[in-house]
Amino acid sequence: MLIRLANLCYRRRRVVVVVWLAALLGAFALASAFGGELKQDYLQPGSESKAAADTLDRNFPQRSGDTIQVVVHSDAGLSSPAVVARAEAIFAEVATEDHVVGVASPFAAGGARQISADGRTAYAEVALDMTHSDFTVQEAKDLVEPILANGDGSLQVEVGGEVALLSQTVSVGTEGIGLAAAAVILLLVFGSAVAMGLPLITALFGLGTSLMLGEVLRRVVDVPDWAPPTAAMVALGVGIDYALLIVTRFRSGLADGQEPRRATLNAIATAGRSVCFAGLVVIVSMLGILLVGQAALNGFAFTVSLAVLITMAASLTLLPAMLGFAGRNIERLHVPFIGKATQAPGASRWFRWSRLVQRRPWAAAIGGLVVLLALAAPFLGIRFGFPDAQNDPPTFTTHKAYELLAEGFGPGFSAPLLLTVQGASGEELLSEVDALSTELSDVAGVADVSPASINDAKDTALLALIPTTSPQDQATENLVDRLRGTVLPEATAGTDLTVDVGGSTAVNLDITHGVADRLPLFFGGVLLVSFLLLMMVFRSIVVPLKAVVMNLLASAAAFGVLTLAVSGGRLGDLVGIPERTPVPILLPLGIFAILFGLSMDYEVFLISRIKEEYDKTGDNALAVADGLAKSARVITAGAAVMVAVFLSFVLGQDVFGKMFGIGLASAVLIDATIVRMVLVPATMELLGDRNWWLPGWLDRLLPHVRAEGHDLSDDDVEVSGVIDEEPPVAAGAGA
Repeated sequence: MLIRLANLCYRRRRVVVVVWLAALLGAFALASAFGGELKQDYLQPGSESKAAADTLDRNFPQRSGDTIQVVVHSDAGLSSPAVVARAEAIFAEVATEDHVVGVASPFAAGGARQISADGRTAYAEVALDMTHSDFTVQEAKDLVEPILANGDGSLQVEVGGEVALLSQTVSVGTEGIGLAAAAVILLLVFGSAVAMGLPLITALFGLGTSLMLGEVLRRVVDVPDWAPPTAAMVALGVGIDYALLIVTRFRSGLADGQEPRRATLNAIATAGRSVCFAGLVVIVSMLGILLVGQAALNGFAFTVSLAVLITMAASLTLLPAMLGFAGRNIERLHVPFIGKATQAPGASRWFRWSRLVQRRPWAAAIGGLVVLLALAAPFLGIRFGFPDAQNDPPTFTTHKAYELLAEGFGPGFSAPLLLTVQGASGEELLSEVDALSTELSDVAGVADVSPASINDAKDTALLALIPTTSPQDQATENLVDRLRGTVLPEATAGTDLTVDVGGSTAVNLDITHGVADRLPLFFGGVLLVSFLLLMMVFRSIVVPLKAVVMNLLASAAAFGVLTLAVSGGRLGDLVGIPERTPVPILLPLGIFAILFGLSMDYEVFLISRIKEEYDKTGDNALAVADGLAKSARVITAGAAVMVAVFLSFVLGQDVFGKMFGIGLASAVLIDATIVRMVLVPATMELLGDRNWWLPGWLDRLLPHVRAEGHDLSDDDVEVSGVIDEEPPVAAGAGA
């Protein structure tokens, strides 16, 4: 079917290009007309923080939205009437803004606790009618920027909270930086500007179409704000990777004397088949995230899967059409001093490298394993959590607001815990909540407990508890666990009160626990499905088992590098990650899903070439050497592109993006070097023909799926119904 599709796209190349242009423009039109907003619901189903949020929605609708803090600071103090009047004017202006439902001024009755002991810093609590996930970036800017405009040299004005962070969003064009780096790498690999351009054009068509359709997807599922840029990076990387593999096979066919049309069909029959299978493995890996049961992660999985699917389709349809236009002109616009002659596999340095590894397979295998374990060792000390405002860039107002609050009141004031109390009503509720508040004030780790707020029905109370430590501090998480596990049950013993601990810190802790509980299901599901797919493709038990184990080791090594980056030291300083930054558990989950899919790309590219050679010769050692020699160049080039694209994350301002970039870049680099170039040839040499062992009964049971393909013969072309209708294209002429 792929051959027929490639032939159709080659023969009707003008129509195919027009169709893709129409698809791209149509996707833009659909996004403009039906695009949804980004939304991220991180509440963990069944958790205590979700119960608290549901109670707020139901009984405190005015407190169900987010809260921001408007922080004012004066080195001369806030006691003068002029300064107080100016601050009050700022708060009054904020109260008139859209989505603001209440402002608690520090200068109003009962607001003294919102003024620091030294009298230089104060904050107003601003209640909003929706959460930050419901705000667009522009809405957040419209709210926050006028507030910040009131600050000057005599009165510093800052804003804290998630909505304020959203308002600081700035596009730095990291995709463009990654694309430029990829272009340079492709130019060095191909030595031709035409050959370089084909993968870039293919990736850009897939990227543009998928991003626009991703906006329409937001109408159906909740998509977090970090999913689209991540999907863009993945789509750009795999799009270039897939096209690189096909173009390399096409050029190899031309070098062997094939006509452009036959070279195109041959490239799709071999490399294209690998691309199709590899893309499906990436999608399966990403959809495995659905097993975690987190709404925000579901949107991420669907967005990335859509991007990979469309990019893969572009590689299998648009690229053959463009190869038809390029023909032998693919070698035009040659870059000086970069050789374009292709060495015979047996004479290449990769063949010699494989033979070197095969001569000392035990040393190579043990050495590679030791390196992976050494890199993975720091992962044992990783701390999962969510970075707070102190990790925002120093220029962000959220970072400045955090510093002012931490200095004036303590680090816990930036994110109070919200306790909802139910089980009594009227005066009884007031009495019991007062007693509870007094008891909580004496708990170690509690800086302050605000006066209780009672809803209109007088059946629910709300307490704001301020920890003595910052939201991301381990001690704050321990406080939440103690409150839930011992303090609150003991304090409410003998009463009918039900107390749920909510707030952003509790939400983040519940996400960590909830996702951790589902990780075995996620890992087990992805590994099992991938193992079965690889077993069907390569008709072997050993090859997929090795692939699964090596991918787990590569993932652990990448997480070890990430742990080093967030633990302080030169690596963290180099990329701008503050010391002792906790790692959100969602991040390793996403990295593993992406890495496992991408590493299976390289597994399929390499093993399919080895299997192709093994089927020809029956000599395992020679097949490993030849397969590595024929695929190593494209694997290393593809990995270099991926690393460049993912490292562009690091150039952004968001610490979450920096961690994602470090984790993905190191994962791809480790997988493409230590795993593919050392461990795979070493272990395949040690196992010999046992690599391809599959019990007869299992072979009969499994469906036959081929990812490696083979060079087309005249009989294959005739059987496929593909008839040469065009005359041979003269060397140097376009097709």
